[in-house]
Amino acid sequence: MFLEDVKVIENIQIADNYYLMRVEGIKTPQHSKPGQFFMLQCKDSSKVLRRPISLHNVDGNILEFYYEALGKGTKEFTRLSTDETINIQGPLGNGYDIDLKGKNIVVIGGGMGMAPIKYLIKGLKDNNNITFIGGGRNAGAVKIIEKFNFENIELKVATDDGSVGLKGNTVDILKELLKNKDENIDIIYTCGPHPMMEAVAKVAQENNIRCQVSLEERMACGIKACVGCSILTKKGMKKVCYDGPVFESIDIVDVDVIDPNGGCK
Repeated sequence: MFLEDVKVIENIQIADNYYLMRVEGIKTPQHSKPGQFFMLQCKDSSKVLRRPISLHNVDGNILEFYYEALGKGTKEFTRLSTDETINIQGPLGNGYDIDLKGKNIVVIGGGMGMAPIKYLIKGLKDNNNITFIGGGRNAGAVKIIEKFNFENIELKVATDDGSVGLKGNTVDILKELLKNKDENIDIIYTCGPHPMMEAVAKVAQENNIRCQVSLEERMACGIKACVGCSILTKKGMKKVCYDGPVFESIDIVDVDVIDPNGGCK
């Protein structure tokens, strides 16, 4: 983990309240992994707590952060101009397991859950077969995927209002994919709203597929010094900022898988 003043290279609005900020670092980029996050410091000293932002991508010395401007802190970030500096703390947390080769992989991002997906795909695409399923409320919620590299990746998109891709949701597409796919799926990675990830995890467990989920909880410190992001898991209480944000779905989602011969497995 490092504290570093980084220079803003670009800070643009993607759609609605969605923004993409690119900063140039020295220490942090080379130590960052898909699924990790950073704590960004506000310029306004009255905002004491840093804001946790997922790592979107790393390109050389450039870090990318995809964020939604909702509160006062993130709205302040939207006003950062090129060549201004911002202090970042990270990389933090445990990321996705990407040490895989020759696997059939499904990556699912919903809404702001697109944030860690670009870097995740980048880390997996050279050695694996990937299907990406993206979803959101409307066209604005999925516009960020226009900046992804989907070369040699099967792409499927759904929106609630049908403005982009299929009208529906990511879980519907996943279920249809499992029905029609010739090859077995080895692992599913997902990030998005909790109900979506829970549904994805249930489908994964029902089909005996490994699944990793990236959780988002309110964080005060980001370094396990407080209990603000504690969650109950099958392995006891865990802190999302330190033990996660990426977890194995079987550790946090209870699913009773129905045995076709009767009862539950």
